Amino acid sequence: MARYALLILPSTNRVYADASVALTRAELAAFGRALREPPQKIEEETIAGVPYVTFEADGLGERDVALLSNLSAAYALFELQGDLLRPVALRALDRFDDDLLTIQKYQGKTNELFTKLLLNVTLLATDFAGEFLDRRFRVLDPLCGRGTTLNQAIMYGFDAAGVDRDQKDFEAYATFIQTWLKRKRIKHHADLGPVRRNRQVVARRLRIDLAADKDEYKAGRTQALDVVNADTVRSGEFFKPATFDVVVADAPYGVQHGSRTAGKGLTRDPGDLLTEAAPVWADLLRPGGAMGISWNTFVARREDAAAALTGAGLQVVEDEPYLSFRHRVDQAIMRDILVAVKR
Repeated sequence: MARYALLILPSTNRVYADASVALTRAELAAFGRALREPPQKIEEETIAGVPYVTFEADGLGERDVALLSNLSAAYALFELQGDLLRPVALRALDRFDDDLLTIQKYQGKTNELFTKLLLNVTLLATDFAGEFLDRRFRVLDPLCGRGTTLNQAIMYGFDAAGVDRDQKDFEAYATFIQTWLKRKRIKHHADLGPVRRNRQVVARRLRIDLAADKDEYKAGRTQALDVVNADTVRSGEFFKPATFDVVVADAPYGVQHGSRTAGKGLTRDPGDLLTEAAPVWADLLRPGGAMGISWNTFVARREDAAAALTGAGLQVVEDEPYLSFRHRVDQAIMRDILVAVKR
């Protein structure tokens, strides 16, 4: 049995950095579903004054290392050999430059490391976890804001779709992603315009086909990005049922951003939003797919959020490590993750 040490990626967010070791331990345990064998004795250990996440494994094969390279906070991986650290080269799925994720700066932006963690642990709960490296997953963020989750899905080589009712956020993201693709000289085709029904404009929609290189684009091996400016409870009007592998949503925290429902308007409780929207989102999931939600536990209890997903016909994951993602964001926000699977 070999021992390994994972060095955590430094975070500019001090509070998230404080939580990152515990979050990485839980995320690493979740990756056990896709590894040849689950890692054992996952612990925090200080080596030469630096905190690491250490674990044991019966050797890591090339595919195992490729999987672990996608841990949200992975900075470097070492095999422990006595007092020595032998570097293990990481090979992440990343297909584009990381400024796709980091260049956008705005108030209320979710930490991109957490966004990646949420996507990872949701994907790993699906029946397709073993295909992490091979499958072109189809990801929906029904509360996509300015597209952090969409960008992470694109970075992985997946197809990404999003819905958001805020026109300014939609326009900001449409401008950003098109400008970024042109600046990076990435081969793509974009279509931005209104969605009309019965001679009325019911939404605006951005559709982009892109590829990491010209040969893939020419061969038709493109990724799809599809973003709709509309209320999330209308998501079923724009996407076909049972066509997404993963639905991930970072629910409004009720501090800077409130939740909005048709019945109650603006409210600080994301539970009302989940109750109304979860059945719509669940209908878009294919069997075996998973939904991952993050939210502020100060404004909605875990039991209530779980009830909303159960009421939508999903099976909530209620065992470790999926009970170990609760962490503080600031004085007003205690964030948690809830994952549920469609059977």
